[in-house]
Amino acid sequence: MESARADESARADGSRYPVTWPGWAAAVWGFVFAVPSFYWELGGAAGAESTVSPSLVRLAEERNAGFIAVLWLTGVLKVVGGLLGLALVRRRAWGRGMSCILQLLVWGAGVLLVWHGALFVGQGLLVEAHAVELAPELRGVSRWYTFLWGPWFVAGGIAFVFAAWVHSGRLAEHRSARIAGAVGGCGALLLSVIALVAGIG
Repeated sequence: MESARADESARADGSRYPVTWPGWAAAVWGFVFAVPSFYWELGGAAGAESTVSPSLVRLAEERNAGFIAVLWLTGVLKVVGGLLGLALVRRRAWGRGMSCILQLLVWGAGVLLVWHGALFVGQGLLVEAHAVELAPELRGVSRWYTFLWGPWFVAGGIAFVFAAWVHSGRLAEHRSARIAGAVGGCGALLLSVIALVAGIG
């Protein structure tokens, strides 16, 4: 009984699981990735012409109101992702309810990022293998999505999922936290598949 209490106490204060670098990695990923969104929203275009879909570059150049709003939204969401990463670094427990919400959000974000990046890589590899036809003028951009943006999304997703897993191991209520994380991850994956089938995004 005393051993069980000691084990729960160790989880609660984080002494048994001192690893915090995954949370820092997730935070840095979120904050760094927010920079291009705000830069392009403010009118910057350096690097966008050759690395981003021409249709998106055109919307940015035309200052399309809907697209500018999307850039702001994605920038804010990336900052929120960075803050979630920092929340996972915290050594002391947040409390059961907050910890479960945190796990649900981070697992959901991580799965979405991995899925999104894997689609970029998969589609790009099909183009490279000539299994999918693509206009010659778009092949250069496709390679950026295949070898930069796709892996970047996957790396961010893995960082968030790993950070959430390490964080949940430090919690006394780690079982309920991991259940919340599984719900978030599975829900995100289901929504992604539905969106893909429906042709959204």
